[in-house]
Amino acid sequence: MDATMPPVRVASVRPIGSDDLRWALAQGWADFKAKRGDLILLPFIYPLVGVLASVFAFNARLFPLIFPLAAGFALVGPIAAAGFYELARRREAGIDASWWHFLDPLKGRSRLPIAALTGMLVLLFVLWMGAAYAIYNATLGTLAPPTPDAFLADLFGTRQGLMMIVVGNLVGAVFATITLAVSAFSFPMVVDQSNDPIDAVATSVKIFRENPGTVIGWGVRVALVLLLGALPLFVGLMVALPVLGYATWHLYTRAVVR
Repeated sequence: MDATMPPVRVASVRPIGSDDLRWALAQGWADFKAKRGDLILLPFIYPLVGVLASVFAFNARLFPLIFPLAAGFALVGPIAAAGFYELARRREAGIDASWWHFLDPLKGRSRLPIAALTGMLVLLFVLWMGAAYAIYNATLGTLAPPTPDAFLADLFGTRQGLMMIVVGNLVGAVFATITLAVSAFSFPMVVDQSNDPIDAVATSVKIFRENPGTVIGWGVRVALVLLLGALPLFVGLMVALPVLGYATWHLYTRAVVR
């Protein structure tokens, strides 16, 4: 029996630029106005925020992980957006895009590739949280600030705190770049074509390699939109997540020859 692995099949890709990013965001906003996603996220976001707030409020030792946890949210964002990719795909094709199709990617042929990609992002998220905790222990953790107020004072007023900020942001940027390269286009690709997850990741990495400035620019835009959405008690995420999901789908259609 031949036990060799099948060859990786990388899709043909197109060059993309800043005009494509602006176009994708405009299309994402148009999709949101036609098919709002805020109500479908309401039952999920606020209970999650409430649980996390309670956990951190009653366990001061976890307070240093609030920022890494919030930053890590962007690492797993493509998982939550799969349903919006499906709705955008159906609207683009001119077929029924009712809300009950939101969960179609989890029920059809795409479910196993999505599960594999989800496992990949969860692993990256766990590694990031572990790295963030190790950085804290090696820097600000040596001062052991006893309260959140003391933590914030030490963070901006001590050498250890400034070191944590610098090293943490550098390591976080590495994790963000890896996540962007492997997931930005792989998730919409498996929703669209039910591809093998390895093929989808390889295609996503190829797009990143051939358009690094554009893809990083997209990642910066996504991060800024998520930050703005999270500031008013996370209420803006109910708009930011659907818009970014729809926009990512449209950027994928510009980047990949389907």
